[in-house]
Amino acid sequence: MKINKLTTAIGVAMVLGVATGTIAHELAGSPEAAKTIAGYFSIFTDVFLRMIKMIIAPLVFATLVAGIASMDDGRAVGRITAKAMGWFMAASITSLMIGLVMANVLTPGLGLNLPLPDAHASTELKTGALNVKDFITHMIPKSFAEAMAGNEILQIVVFSMFFGFALGTVKNGPGKPVLAAIDGLAHVMLKITHYVMLFAPVGVFAAIAAVITKQGLSVLVVYAKLLGSMYLSLGLLWIALIAGGFVFLKGDVFRLIKQLRAPLMLGFATASSESAYPKVIEQLGKFGVKERISGFVLPLGYSFNLDGSIMYTSFAALFIAQVYGIELTLTQQITMLLVLLVTSKGIAGVPRASLVVVAAVLPMFGLPEAGILLILGIDHVLDMGRTVTNVLGNAIATTVVAKSEGQIGAPREDDDEVDVELPEPAAPAYASK
Repeated sequence: MKINKLTTAIGVAMVLGVATGTIAHELAGSPEAAKTIAGYFSIFTDVFLRMIKMIIAPLVFATLVAGIASMDDGRAVGRITAKAMGWFMAASITSLMIGLVMANVLTPGLGLNLPLPDAHASTELKTGALNVKDFITHMIPKSFAEAMAGNEILQIVVFSMFFGFALGTVKNGPGKPVLAAIDGLAHVMLKITHYVMLFAPVGVFAAIAAVITKQGLSVLVVYAKLLGSMYLSLGLLWIALIAGGFVFLKGDVFRLIKQLRAPLMLGFATASSESAYPKVIEQLGKFGVKERISGFVLPLGYSFNLDGSIMYTSFAALFIAQVYGIELTLTQQITMLLVLLVTSKGIAGVPRASLVVVAAVLPMFGLPEAGILLILGIDHVLDMGRTVTNVLGNAIATTVVAKSEGQIGAPREDDDEVDVELPEPAAPAYASK
């Protein structure tokens, strides 16, 4: 198992950012001088943010089309897909609602009142004009090229869904080379995402240093509250997921959780859903889930059902609004829920997917993009919690679908010495956290 060097680098960058910002804050002498020094740090922040925005459009298109077009057809598969998607949608709505409610109740960012970044202080803050009607009409693109050029995430998702389903119907004929090309594009974009994330430590260092240079160490108090609030919210989501599983599986849901101890620990330790994927397949097989179900539903879930990550997007967006003292009305928050419900399906499974989703949604609600880097500073600790939730949610979803299809057999002995023949499906290229 490889140690995540990027995670270590981000942690070190955060500590260095705190130290550098503290020294700069003390030496600045005046708020004006501190603001000037922070401005130099912000140069690196702005560069990293532009790189994040650079990858959003092609990443959404490639991963979503590849995921949809790769699905098999047939009545049985259609029935299984419908059941899985029904569960995914219910779980996504539940996750988003818990994130919104808990962020409003716990208010982890309230009281900090950071000033708006200079680069965005005079931009189009159109949250008051945003409503459900505008959301529905705006999500349909007039031109795909225009949507790509403008980084219109919702419009790209809508077109990608149509394109993916259409490509799936001809993927064994004239669409075969097209699917191969898009799958290749998805791999390339994932690689580019990896390269972009190599600059994350620099962005984290600059963001933390800039904030502490202006505000001092008092800004760190909000992190403790954020971590506690986020993990409490994830705990409630666990209760909701287990309760949903109990409705269908009865007491077997607790046996399932016991069976999943190893992949859950693996996901938590590595903060990567992908690393836990083979072990989840194996443990579901030992639980009794037939491979024809787990081999289909689990990859589907890795693309469309990352419950912990989905909850995090709504929680993080409201946290950023609270940090900058921007109030969102109930209507705006419901609209945000609808937006996140759609956009979270576009790039679920991409490394640091939650960051990309939040980055895409913030401008739609007039929220400063620089707030992302405040979260990124402790993103790995948050990621560990949401990753283990993703693994649990997909395992429960797969088992529930298998139960409804009568595809759960007798449990196998959990003995590592027994040579059990299992297929070794590779985790989807678009599957991670």
